[in-house]
Amino acid sequence: MSDPRPRYMISVAAGLVGMHPQTLRMYEAKGLVRPGRTPGGTRLYSEADLDRLRAIQRLTTELGLNLAGAERVLAMEDELERLRLRFARLEREMREAVDLVHRHYRRDVVLYSEAQAELRLPRKRSA
Repeated sequence: MSDPRPRYMISVAAGLVGMHPQTLRMYEAKGLVRPGRTPGGTRLYSEADLDRLRAIQRLTTELGLNLAGAERVLAMEDELERLRLRFARLEREMREAVDLVHRHYRRDVVLYSEAQAELRLPRKRSA
């Protein structure tokens, strides 16, 4: 995961991703990226924001998607990440529950087998 802390002003962020600052403003207006804000209202972009801007750039230039298509792909990627995190949490909770059940097993239970039964049966005496 990229660092989510906002730190780059719009001019620096635009230079780092090779876009014009107006493009970043447009992407924000469309909801494609959500930079942080200082108390004075200055946009601050994080590494995660820069990664998202690079993804938009890749989707539009390399794959030829329009912004609506890029938005849909990013929404699906976001949902996939949420589901991965949820699955990992549920898997961890399930393993913890199974471990708890295992800790409560009785340890004095002996498994029964036919071989053990034959050893305990009284043998018939031959006449």
